[in-house]
Amino acid sequence: MRAFIVERYGRGQNLHLGEIPEPELREDDVLVQIHAAGVNVLDNKIRDGEFKQILPFRLPLILGNDVAGVVARVGSRVRGFKVGDEVYARPDQLRIGGFAEYIAMKESDVALKPNGLTMEEAASIPLVGLTAWQALVERAKLKKGQKVLIHAGSGGVGTIAIQLAKHLGATVATTASPANFDLVKSLGADVVIDYRKDDFSTILEDYDVVLDSQGGEVLEKSLLVLKPGGKVIGIAGPPDPAFATSIKANLLVRLAMRFLSRRIRSQAKRLRVDYSFLFMRASGDQLRELTALIDAGAIRPVMDRVFPFEATNEALAYLEKGRARGKVVVKVR
Repeated sequence: MRAFIVERYGRGQNLHLGEIPEPELREDDVLVQIHAAGVNVLDNKIRDGEFKQILPFRLPLILGNDVAGVVARVGSRVRGFKVGDEVYARPDQLRIGGFAEYIAMKESDVALKPNGLTMEEAASIPLVGLTAWQALVERAKLKKGQKVLIHAGSGGVGTIAIQLAKHLGATVATTASPANFDLVKSLGADVVIDYRKDDFSTILEDYDVVLDSQGGEVLEKSLLVLKPGGKVIGIAGPPDPAFATSIKANLLVRLAMRFLSRRIRSQAKRLRVDYSFLFMRASGDQLRELTALIDAGAIRPVMDRVFPFEATNEALAYLEKGRARGKVVVKVR
């Protein structure tokens, strides 16, 4: 099969298009013929080597963290899917590989594709949808009447998180450029702040939750808008000790994460709020929850551009510019 391969880590380098064997099918796997694959900031970060000390990838590596396609074969223990089913998924982190013609994934990571979505639309959902779900539902336990700030509302995570937060009954504030004000308002944002000229931390107060995708100064200022007991959930880092424990990191990595997150954890403690780092995980069960919301019209995909498979490197470069509205997708088949 054809696949785009990372042969060695390096910032901004192109992936190599080559021919490799189809993935091996385990007894609890489904083999999916990929029709479309989502492109994520995470792909660029993995290619650049930012996670090589944290996640034990083996090179050569196929990138691609979202897929949609058709089941081609099933393992001997698979009961929930059959050949011909249209599915979508975020593969387990150490079995990614969406920039290829086929992928093998654990049955538990896969869900049937929402009926009303194209393959390209479906491929745009899994990583950002699961990130939003795990941040707002699982970790923040966001409730009706609470207030949430979602940074970068026009981005991949932001566009889904705004809709999910509104479905949960929260008041939603977001940051965006003026060109994207209409988009984020159409998704349900109640308060929209121009991040280019306004300081959100001087405008917002008494918020229950912040979903931060920016890190750095934005993360530190996010602590200031929370009420006591509020939560900042960061997806841009820094990783914290709880994350190190969850991935069973070695002692050196655990110490490094403790050191890197010490400043923001100390600031949060002083303000009587909580900071935690989220690195989303695969979950077919949570994807099915999202499917129900998509089928009910509560969440819709927001697409920026669809690139042909042969232009996967161009898709990664386009996303790296940081101006995408919603998701960028590669059409594989």
